[in-house]
Amino acid sequence: MRDFAAIDFETANRERTSVCSVGVVIVRDGEIVDSFYSLIHPEPNYYSYWCTKVHGITRSDTETAPLFPTVWGQIEPLIEGLPLVAHNKSFDESCLKAVFRCYGMDYPDYEFHCTCIAARRTFGKSLPNHQLHTVATRCGYHLENHHHALADAEACAWIAREIL
Repeated sequence: MRDFAAIDFETANRERTSVCSVGVVIVRDGEIVDSFYSLIHPEPNYYSYWCTKVHGITRSDTETAPLFPTVWGQIEPLIEGLPLVAHNKSFDESCLKAVFRCYGMDYPDYEFHCTCIAARRTFGKSLPNHQLHTVATRCGYHLENHHHALADAEACAWIAREIL
């Protein structure tokens, strides 16, 4: 796959609608050509201890952040016509569908691919696990700032260029 958009969401709590940040990396002709990051005012607007412990985002960080429909209005033109790629697509795709439903938006049935599934197929038991940072390292990418949505989307894009 040479043209795609890698996407990653972080959530404020266990609710899939509670996206609090998004990172998107656009790949065309096998090259990263654009990226986008935004904090998002989550729905519902509360942060669980565990989610904040993972990504470091707090309610004060997103108190004045835009709502999802505003952020998606900026992302939509960037990803038009591109398949989406995520590491553990079941999480990111379910977040996207949930937040579309939450705001009464028509979901355009995006084509999603999963680098985690592809890594399991490609590397099998040669890796100790198939977590994003492990697979990224195997593909020659050093992931810094893990669980920052843009950093994770960039690692996912790197993996997708290597194995999809």
